[in-house]
Amino acid sequence: MCGRYAATKDPAALIDEFAAVDLTEGRVRTDHNVAPTKVVPTIVQRHPRDADGAVLEDEPAVRSLRMMRWGLVPFWAKDPGVGSKMINTRAETAKEKPSFKKAVSARRCLVPADGWYEWRRDGKEKQPFFMTGPGDESLAFAGIWETWRPKDDKEADPLITFSVITTDSVGRLTDIHHRMPLLMPREKWDTWLDPDLADVTDLLVPPPADLVDTIELRPVSSLVNNVRNNGPELVDRVEPVAESPLFELPNS
Repeated sequence: MCGRYAATKDPAALIDEFAAVDLTEGRVRTDHNVAPTKVVPTIVQRHPRDADGAVLEDEPAVRSLRMMRWGLVPFWAKDPGVGSKMINTRAETAKEKPSFKKAVSARRCLVPADGWYEWRRDGKEKQPFFMTGPGDESLAFAGIWETWRPKDDKEADPLITFSVITTDSVGRLTDIHHRMPLLMPREKWDTWLDPDLADVTDLLVPPPADLVDTIELRPVSSLVNNVRNNGPELVDRVEPVAESPLFELPNS
């Protein structure tokens, strides 16, 4: 699963990395402890609309950086509170589940992250890890998004929400947890974001081993357990009690 991650890049870095335009209106904040219900930057690609809101399908799609709340709220939901139960979407069933299937075919996004947290159980204890890529490149989680409005207030501002797609863990990540975010390789970004492509079955599979092999499995402090803690010390490596191949850097 994916229930906590870090996203610390400013909009300028993200729009450069993802070749997007900035529509975040200055709302991006450095966050070392992103938790469900927080509003964070995502990447989408949509055709422009005319003054009446009609989609201009003949116009090229525009990729943009937009703010969304973590926790998918389907358009038909009676209460936005259901979003807290839909922070993740299983890749294996996303195309069949009523809550997700329309978004998978029509409303996909990328979620930029420095890395994500997961907890490995050792007896009664849980050791937190930070999974992060090499260098300064962002990891791109595959996601889906929805727009929700209360049925009794058509003039209310729309609530834009997203869910992170998860898949079976690959390689050494299986030693931490059996699930992981679906990491989207850079060469697949265009396809995943394409608003004219409905069938993305080929992309709803675990990431390639060569991508996962670059991920560092970094043991970190239990400070991350508390969502109120939010600073760079959360991603600092801590020394494990006993040395194990699990704690080695990738390709070491």
